[in-house]
Amino acid sequence: MEKLRIERAWKGGRFALVAAAAEDRYFRFFLCCLATLGTVAFSFFSPQIIRYTIDSVIGKAPLDAPDFVQNLVEMLGGLPILRNNIWIPALLVLVAALLSGLCNAGRRYTGFEIGETIAWKMRNVLYAHIQKLTFDWHVSCQTGDIIQRCTTDVDNIRNFIQNNLSELMRVFCVFVIALVMMFSMDIFMSLAALLMIPFIFLFSFLYFRKVSGEFAKADAAEGAMQAAAQENYTGVRVVRAFGREAYEMKRFSEKTLHFADTWTRIGGMLGLFWSAGDFMSGLQLAIVVAAGIFRSVRGDLTPGTFLAFYTYCNWMIWPVRQLGRILSDLSRTLVAAGRVRDILAAEPEIDPPDTLTPEIKGEICFDKVSFSYRKDDNSFQTPVLRDISFTIKPGETLAILGATGSGKSSLVHLLSRFYDLRDDEGRITIDGIDIRRIERSHLRRHIGLCLQEPFLFSKTIRENISVARQGLEMAELRSAAAVAMVDETITNFTDGYETVIGERGVTLSGGQKQRVAIARMLAGSAPVMIFDDSLSAVDTETDAKIRSALRSRVTDAAVIIISHRISSLMQADKILVLKDGTMEDIGSHEELISREGSYRRIFEIQSGVSGEEE
Repeated sequence: MEKLRIERAWKGGRFALVAAAAEDRYFRFFLCCLATLGTVAFSFFSPQIIRYTIDSVIGKAPLDAPDFVQNLVEMLGGLPILRNNIWIPALLVLVAALLSGLCNAGRRYTGFEIGETIAWKMRNVLYAHIQKLTFDWHVSCQTGDIIQRCTTDVDNIRNFIQNNLSELMRVFCVFVIALVMMFSMDIFMSLAALLMIPFIFLFSFLYFRKVSGEFAKADAAEGAMQAAAQENYTGVRVVRAFGREAYEMKRFSEKTLHFADTWTRIGGMLGLFWSAGDFMSGLQLAIVVAAGIFRSVRGDLTPGTFLAFYTYCNWMIWPVRQLGRILSDLSRTLVAAGRVRDILAAEPEIDPPDTLTPEIKGEICFDKVSFSYRKDDNSFQTPVLRDISFTIKPGETLAILGATGSGKSSLVHLLSRFYDLRDDEGRITIDGIDIRRIERSHLRRHIGLCLQEPFLFSKTIRENISVARQGLEMAELRSAAAVAMVDETITNFTDGYETVIGERGVTLSGGQKQRVAIARMLAGSAPVMIFDDSLSAVDTETDAKIRSALRSRVTDAAVIIISHRISSLMQADKILVLKDGTMEDIGSHEELISREGSYRRIFEIQSGVSGEEE
């Protein structure tokens, strides 16, 4: 319920997103508001105590105070007692300051707790939501930018809640209470104190509008910078292999320079705002001091009242100036909330309520399948597959051969439902059931997929292979590794299966990574197994051994092998030849070499090369 509430909050806007994350912290928020009010109220007692002390205790003016103050003075023994014990008003000032400090501590503690709780929930919800977003969304987004939205942008929201949300309440309370107190003391001086306030508010509003756009540019620049860094660190071997260090340094320097220039502009705007704010605030205080001196000389204003009035005026100007800083932080927070909201607004993969979770045996049928990828503007590209039809039964092997871009991987993506067919693009069935009616997670658990560029986690080899199935016994794990011809290699490592591999398996060779990935897929014992050119990095002898071990072990699964090597395909039950997204031919090895076509031509080329090498 928590996750769904936050995921749907984007429809209500940026603030609804934060409110949904903080829903179970409403009581804490109430305590924060109460502590904020207490902080302001107790801090306002001190100037009044000083005012009455100067005018009525030290001076001779009558005590013109509310009834509860006069009753308190009478309880202490009256004004004569206070004149002889001046430490009593001083103690009251100290007590008021102590109570204000305690309330301020409570305000900050509850604010920090609310902020951390919201950030924790938002990170978890974002992570869970991203896990369910479509394959197409992940392809179109940069990893660095996604990370930046889930970390820096969430931190910006958290910082605003922790540091500025209660501060915004405090500013409002200070301004309102100061205004009430000043008007209760002197209307003319209050009007003088408000003379510059409209101009300060207007300047703050214009600044807020201007700086919002700059913060959006700064966040985008930071995302591009992180994406460039992440890309470079991930592809460090390619950078070194092609001597591209200087180019990558220049490219990253351009990103950081753009980021720095953006923040330099923001810094200039901040400097202008604060300097102009200081001038207007100083001018406002000068007006108040001049008016106060004028009224005091005429005898219309007592010294204590003038001092209290000056203090309140100073406090009232401070929140107006503070409002500019809060508005600048609010601008950045709204930009961050909008970027987070964009992720939550992306439609996840959602299965309809009537989806099925059948027992899958592995009979696959492609029935007149055509497919086109969707563009950014929701139009469709030229079809990458046209009218593809074939059937695979459990225990059979289908091999797919075709040039780059012929649609081989698209077939695999469709079978795993990384993309879905439209109603007019044919249908794909497993065991007679349209795969669009099968729950995605259930379908994918029953399809083992090994890619040409396998992804390995920065964990031990044992943990990487165990990803395929929970509770995998060591004997089963080693059996799968033996079929993949990698068990002996692993046991020769110093730590064996407990060897920690680097990020993306960087400490292993290309062939070792592919074989570990094959072992991982075999450990899952899926009824459908797909090898998407996953033996390209191993030598032909190891390739032959792996295929031989697979034939002896995998007897009841439907196997799809994609490869450019005829030797890897020729023993398959059926070989599908793709050309420009269409079926050029299908049949066994013997059938295909007996007919004119791409398969026979490639076979003759590869056989001729093999003969020359021998």
